[in-house]
Amino acid sequence: MTTDTDAGNAAEQDAFDALIAAEQRIEPRDWMPDAYRRTLIRQISQHAHSEIIGMQPEGNWITRAPSLKRKAILMAKVQDEAGHGLYLYSAAQTLGIGRDEMTEQLIAGRAKYSSIFNYPTPTWADMGAIGWLVDGAAICNQVPLCRASYGPYGRAMVRICKEESFHQRQGFEILLALMQGSPAQREMAQDAVDRWYWPSLMMFGPPDDRSPNSAQSMAWKIKRFSNDELRQRFIGMLVPQAEVLGVSLPDPELRWDAGAGRWHMSEIDWTEFHEVLAGRGPMNSERLRARREAHEGGAWVREAAAEYARKRALRRPAVAEAFEGAA
Repeated sequence: MTTDTDAGNAAEQDAFDALIAAEQRIEPRDWMPDAYRRTLIRQISQHAHSEIIGMQPEGNWITRAPSLKRKAILMAKVQDEAGHGLYLYSAAQTLGIGRDEMTEQLIAGRAKYSSIFNYPTPTWADMGAIGWLVDGAAICNQVPLCRASYGPYGRAMVRICKEESFHQRQGFEILLALMQGSPAQREMAQDAVDRWYWPSLMMFGPPDDRSPNSAQSMAWKIKRFSNDELRQRFIGMLVPQAEVLGVSLPDPELRWDAGAGRWHMSEIDWTEFHEVLAGRGPMNSERLRARREAHEGGAWVREAAAEYARKRALRRPAVAEAFEGAA
């Protein structure tokens, strides 16, 4: 026997499916399946965590950048990443999860963030490799998210992608300057590319046949392309840029397969990917420790802001009453 509740849920599901099929946006007040909401919370919060954790490897170089200009540019980039995290946390909050809860999940180690940020940055050339490779991979992955079916997420991505494009060009320019420098500088640039190339390819996630969430996210039009499709696009972008830079991509098997219409590449070491994702990467414990200490050290700021807001709210009726009396 079909109940009124069942019929109502079926009608809401039909309306949701129709919006997805028509390439329309789902907004916070719209009905959505619980699984869709959970998927968005997981993806957007992980994206936000990645932006915040991603400030650490670059922030470490602000005081050591080789010139005042480089310091200012890197500082602006790190500030952009903080803003990206705030946009994304705000988008996730429209789904009913609080920022405090998301932060607690991160610092307790229960939430994931991009594995790429668990690698060390021992040289200035790492700032170039991160910009060119890591932010380049982010652009390939995130530009399609501007058309994500969930409205707040898609709109947040528009500004984020514009700023990430600048970050990628900045990284390219750092590497170009190094490759036009001394032999030691060229060696440093090539070493950074060698270390960051494979982790940047892992950013797109495991192969499609081993990615449990990808197919459903594409069906809901949160994602628009599969992991392997995005990885292929990224490699196609890198090859001509590497020629301009004069760096070598560290894959002896990399070549264009005209018959298959795709790039042939060596097998990625997915064991490394899963080890880093599981918290056993070179810098996992350090990244979370720094984030935890920053959160605890900033508690007094949050408490002061909350108290100020409380007192201001209490003052408003008295101020309004004074104005009415004066009138």
